[in-house]
Amino acid sequence: MMGEDRSGSDPGMSPVDYDAELQLLDQVLRTAYDIQRRDKVLDIGCGAGQTTREAARMAPEGAALGIDLSATMIDRARALARSEGIGNVTFLHGDAQTYPFLSENFDLVVSRFGTMFFQDPMAAFANVRHALRPGGRLVMMTWQGHEQNEWSLAIEKALGGLSDAPVPEAADPFSLADPAKVEGILEGAGFTDVFFTALDRPIYWGQDVTAALQWIRGFMCTRAVLERLDTAMAQVALGRLRDTLASHASGDGVWFNSRAWIVEARRG
Repeated sequence: MMGEDRSGSDPGMSPVDYDAELQLLDQVLRTAYDIQRRDKVLDIGCGAGQTTREAARMAPEGAALGIDLSATMIDRARALARSEGIGNVTFLHGDAQTYPFLSENFDLVVSRFGTMFFQDPMAAFANVRHALRPGGRLVMMTWQGHEQNEWSLAIEKALGGLSDAPVPEAADPFSLADPAKVEGILEGAGFTDVFFTALDRPIYWGQDVTAALQWIRGFMCTRAVLERLDTAMAQVALGRLRDTLASHASGDGVWFNSRAWIVEARRG
């Protein structure tokens, strides 16, 4: 099964970026955050920090902290925050699964596709709970299942279904697709009032086929498949992928349907 792990993708080398890709999903997610002026917000898997900077703007009398495993992304997030003159935002290079956050320090924890790769989800969410004040909220976005996501099915088909080896759960972007499973994990970690909102919005892969192909070739999952093929077979697979992208191209770019969850919960 193909997945959408971009941990190996370099936004500086692509005409597309993660924020542009998720622009229509972000519109709904920002509303779900419901950030108040004095809130202290933790953003897990913040990447280049767009969601963290947005949180800081919505909480001018509070603060926002973004944490990410990528030092490159954190450096970029800090530079962007400086250039935009945002003084109430900070960024941390670290692992939210185990980082020793101050107890009961945040009003809200948010994450945009940053929690699906937790190695031990129960322990990781327990650590997140530790960082929340009593009654504090968790709002995260995760993918619905592989079969519900056109973009994932398209990549899998174009690459010939060659990614047949089982995906370790900690590396599976769809590991939090099952609401019953997620509810069990969160309740086991000490959360209550777990609620799911289904989203059906297209994602953007570039202004044209060339840009979209460059973006997708940066996905770790795509590279893993192509690296297992000889040169000739890799070119065939890329040709199929280019044709798939062309079939989704229009005057406003290359778009694929996607389905996600917004998951909300409270610290018990």
